Amino acid sequence: MSQLRVAIAGSTGSIGRQTLEVIKAHDDDYVVTALAVGSAVDLVVEQAKYFKPLVVVVADEHARRQVAEQLPDVCVVDDLVSIVDVADVVMNGVVGFAGLPVTLETLRQGKRLGLANKESLIAAGPIVQPLRSVSGATLVPVDSEHCAIHQCLRSSLDHSEVARLILTASGGPFRGRTPESLRAVSVTDALAHPTWKMGPKITVDSSTLMNKGLEVIEAHELFNIDFDNIEVVVHPQSIVHSMVEFTDGSTIAQLSQPDMRLPIGYALAYPHRIATPFGRIDWTQLSTLEFETPDTTTFPCLSIAYEAGRRGGTAPACISAANEIAVDAFLLGRIMWSDIAMVVEHALHHHKTWQPTTIDDVLAADADGRRLAQEALVA
Repeated sequence: MSQLRVAIAGSTGSIGRQTLEVIKAHDDDYVVTALAVGSAVDLVVEQAKYFKPLVVVVADEHARRQVAEQLPDVCVVDDLVSIVDVADVVMNGVVGFAGLPVTLETLRQGKRLGLANKESLIAAGPIVQPLRSVSGATLVPVDSEHCAIHQCLRSSLDHSEVARLILTASGGPFRGRTPESLRAVSVTDALAHPTWKMGPKITVDSSTLMNKGLEVIEAHELFNIDFDNIEVVVHPQSIVHSMVEFTDGSTIAQLSQPDMRLPIGYALAYPHRIATPFGRIDWTQLSTLEFETPDTTTFPCLSIAYEAGRRGGTAPACISAANEIAVDAFLLGRIMWSDIAMVVEHALHHHKTWQPTTIDDVLAADADGRRLAQEALVA
């Protein structure tokens, strides 16, 4: 069997690096044909020298010139979507709205998309959905929670049998804290996730539960389940990655140790499974699985995301963009952690929602979310 060609958008980020680890462990099955980064020169050059891709995309012009000088035999360009042309599977690990073009082009070309970029589906769900019906187009979620649901749903031939989707949340570093105790938390505190090693933006999102709120919207888009039938439970061990409850009361869950290489490998090999047991559980050592209701008073971002999802249209794009601005401001020390929810809520409540029909509509909603967030920052 020939090797599957893999392109990685965001190859120097957490998802990209772990995707390369999985491929390295299965180099008879996969070949890396394209890497795409923003500006990380040294790491992408190191990756390219090892994996020998045909194409390397570098967004930053100065960094691109440096990469081209060090990789004279590689096609170094600035066109992110060009990675799709040389791939059978595209892993989209780009952080934020910038990942949307890769999502759209991969589905448009009828190829398999490993989607770790939740923002592109959340912001542009109405634009992305029609492309999922393109012949050959396959969207496999790489978020551990949505990958878990994807696996659980394979047990049922009829999705009308689904009663509820239950997304699990670790609770992040601030689980059990009161609003008063969180007023002065530092960036370092917010980045100290108890179970997952992720990039700074998604780690802060986990600390506010915005990550889980965005995942609720994404679950609605991915699986066509009503928001009233999507629930969140806090599960600090991060062993149960999500569950599906069926109409007869049966619940099927996907369990594994926290290891993003498992959902990455699932997306690469789908509809089959890779041979390496990333996330294998030692059942003799697993003694407790805890579940609790999320505290939406302390973590209002979860409720804000539900509100945006139910409003629909451009509202999810607005809060996704506003959240990017708010998190960036927090990481730069411009606002307190507790201000993140305030900024996003301001954007949602001042955004005039409409139904997007074009990419320009999505871009306009994204821009409006950013404008409203900036407005809240200077208020």
